[in-house]
Amino acid sequence: MRLILARHGETDMNRLGRIQGISDLELNETGKRQAEALAQALKNEKVEAIYTSPLKRARDTACAIGRYHQVEIVPLFGLRELDAGDVDGLTYKEMRAQYGDFLDKWVEDCASVRLPGGCTLPELQDNAWAAIQEIIERHNQQTGGGKASGKGVVIAVTHFFPTLSIICKALGLELSECRRMRLDLASMCTLDFNPPWTVLASLNDTCHLRKDYK
Repeated sequence: MRLILARHGETDMNRLGRIQGISDLELNETGKRQAEALAQALKNEKVEAIYTSPLKRARDTACAIGRYHQVEIVPLFGLRELDAGDVDGLTYKEMRAQYGDFLDKWVEDCASVRLPGGCTLPELQDNAWAAIQEIIERHNQQTGGGKASGKGVVIAVTHFFPTLSIICKALGLELSECRRMRLDLASMCTLDFNPPWTVLASLNDTCHLRKDYK
């Protein structure tokens, strides 16, 4: 099975450099153009299924992609962004001023601390990986079981931390390694699930984003 993990387009909080966890904002105008660029890049793929985080910015992006494919868009809670708790909506400068001790611990090992009033990265990863297992199970049911390695494509529209946590889990990397990966808005990452191996075929693909979409 080929799984394309698409990150949502821009929101106003992204534009302002504010932390955006489960705050439920819609795409702004730039984000809508980015979502359409994603959709254009994916319109010729043989898409078997589209899954999405239930948050508006992801659903809006998934709907743009879905216009070119005759499949249901299925929301999965496990694809939702990290619950950032009390730091949701803050800028980095504001977080440094209000939660400096936490930020120091986060920089040292992001996988070992809980966000103030929020969740931990391991908790997020457990939820995200459960969503991937559900996607694989559905794919196997639709294709008659056996290896999840058909030529069709499954798309999951999600967020920064779920995408990176899924990649780390699929490749057997420590979760803290996610901080070494870059993931831009409206980017794509591709995982090929070919038991017993899972291959990262692309990371942070933004070739579809022309200058006027940024």
